[in-house]
Amino acid sequence: MTHPEALGGSNAPVHGTVIAKAARTAILQGFIGSLLMVAGSVGVGWLASSSALIRTPLFIMARTSPAGVILCTVMLCLGALLLLRSWLRIAQRIGGWNPSARRVLRRALWMWTLPLMLALPLFSRDAYAYIGQGRLMEQGLDPYTNGISALSNYFSLGPDKMWTEAPTPYGPLWLWIEQGAVWVSAGIPELALIPFRLAALGGVLLLTIYVPRLAARYGVNPDRALWLGVLNPVLLINFIASAHNDSLMLGLAVAGLYYTSVKRPVLGIVLITASIAIKPITLIALPFAGLVWAGSRAGWGRRMFCWTATLGLSLGLLAAAGFVNGLGFGWLGALQTPGAVWIWYAPVGLLAHTAGSVVGLFGGSGVPVTDVIQTIGTAVSALAIVWLAVRTPGRGIGMPAPIDDEPGFNKTVLRRMAWAFAAVVVLAPVIQPWYMVWLLVFFTVTGIADGPQLRTVFYLTAFFTLIALTDQLSVFQWIPIEVVRGVAIAIAVSFIAYLVFFDKKTHVLFRPRRGTLKLKLKPKS
Repeated sequence: MTHPEALGGSNAPVHGTVIAKAARTAILQGFIGSLLMVAGSVGVGWLASSSALIRTPLFIMARTSPAGVILCTVMLCLGALLLLRSWLRIAQRIGGWNPSARRVLRRALWMWTLPLMLALPLFSRDAYAYIGQGRLMEQGLDPYTNGISALSNYFSLGPDKMWTEAPTPYGPLWLWIEQGAVWVSAGIPELALIPFRLAALGGVLLLTIYVPRLAARYGVNPDRALWLGVLNPVLLINFIASAHNDSLMLGLAVAGLYYTSVKRPVLGIVLITASIAIKPITLIALPFAGLVWAGSRAGWGRRMFCWTATLGLSLGLLAAAGFVNGLGFGWLGALQTPGAVWIWYAPVGLLAHTAGSVVGLFGGSGVPVTDVIQTIGTAVSALAIVWLAVRTPGRGIGMPAPIDDEPGFNKTVLRRMAWAFAAVVVLAPVIQPWYMVWLLVFFTVTGIADGPQLRTVFYLTAFFTLIALTDQLSVFQWIPIEVVRGVAIAIAVSFIAYLVFFDKKTHVLFRPRRGTLKLKLKPKS
């Protein structure tokens, strides 16, 4: 029995039992990968220096000796890379995108996700910054003007030094979650992490529900969208293992876009506003939600009315939240906090700091040059958002849609919104791995085609998995971080090279194909 290769989007009927058996090994591999990541987190996951765990025998053994740290690094890397391979293989093993696949995909999602809920925070210390910001709220300090350094003994909280002086860039809803986490934990950092992990899980649950619904509404296969956009290992690593608030932000935004598209605009805008109140970057979604509300036949008068109503409703809710917490719109001034750094694979960041360094070599001041280039990048991204929002749908960037085809019109609008987010990400001085997840989800619900587009997703997924594994590992200062990072780089690069060039099952996914590839459904992977 043969079926078109799963990634080709076949809808051929396949019995659910056959699908489940075929995907069983891939699911199990991902589950083992998640368990390995949990085990690895004992040695290189992030702990606050005030944590009681750091003084227990298991953690002492895993974190204070070079052998323990390297063993945990190896387990962490192999686990994440096994999760990557499992994600690629499960689509191949399913054999076709049809309703029978959804139960299998959901089983895989929970088997891969739930173990990561038990890991120490991986690849990021943002969860400890959340605790510090919650303590600022508890003590009546304004987190929009105070960094965590305003707290006594703030260094024991475990945040990245970037956050010690920086104001928080998060909205009022997330501040309340942070404050609640500190309140229920009674000062115990491990307990304070639990609400953040639950919030991240809630975001993934929202994506599990609404990504397929939104994709189906726009004629995109919902099961393929669930696999591509939600089971992606970069999402699981950064949303669950790292416990980033982007998970809840993105889940609320997608839910809001769905309800806006099914003619429940007020509910949709309320949910998008809740997303903004987590992390304000989703302000970008508002003009596009207003355009969907206006509808495909709307003239400029109705569009202006819907844009005004959308902005008024959202700002009214945010103003009410700011009145309740007494902080107003303080988050507006802190929006540039993450932009204070740059990263080598961000084009604008690399260009700006290279140009600044060159000017410095010739005796000039490189800082103004760097600032100007980064400001130009920000300005161009803002202009791109405006152009994409106001240009008549069906022209320019996006997929053409007849003016009387409401789903086609909405699909075009959301595709333009995806490009608007892409402009902001690509033109920023820093691109974090979880920024890829925003774009992945928005492009997935409007359709990522097989061929070059899908291969681009594969390569980006492999790249950002590699970046995560080699970036932020918690290693004591007396253990050579260069050696630990070298081990991580060697394992990650070797494994990804194996997947791309040598693995008989996965290498076909990374290269152009002629014709239709046939895969036999076997319960082995």
